[in-house]
Amino acid sequence: MAIIEGQPAPDFNLTGSDGKEHRLQDYAGKKLIIYFYPKDNTPGCTKESCAFGEMFTELQSMGVNLLGVSKDSLSSHDKFISKFKLPFTLLADPDKIMLLDYAAWGEKKLCGKVSMGCIRSTVLIDADGTVIKHWPVIKNAAEHPQQVLDVLKEL
Repeated sequence: MAIIEGQPAPDFNLTGSDGKEHRLQDYAGKKLIIYFYPKDNTPGCTKESCAFGEMFTELQSMGVNLLGVSKDSLSSHDKFISKFKLPFTLLADPDKIMLLDYAAWGEKKLCGKVSMGCIRSTVLIDADGTVIKHWPVIKNAAEHPQQVLDVLKEL
């Protein structure tokens, strides 16, 4: 499925690290950042997640919710959150349903080798469920959260 700015975001229903089921409609009335990342406790994913964590209070003050999504298990997410003191919920998508719906699973090339995996990407969703901005491929995981914040400040 393609993610198209100005179109409705796909619904989802996944369990979060907080033990709750999360659906798009749960976030109606507030903006939502969903970032997709390949794997807990890897260098790029850690930098990206920690950078989002550092701005979490500012995001909350702006009325913005934040979710991270990977195919890792809830147990893996719990360890990741604990180790880096991440203040937001991570969703587990082991069946890759949301990853596929949000165009965050597909062919990747690393060091000339092609494989299937999670494509580091981000979707910013408006309070009415419309996609405001889609970053389909993130090249610099550490700097990307600031790019998202900059877009939010321009809205």
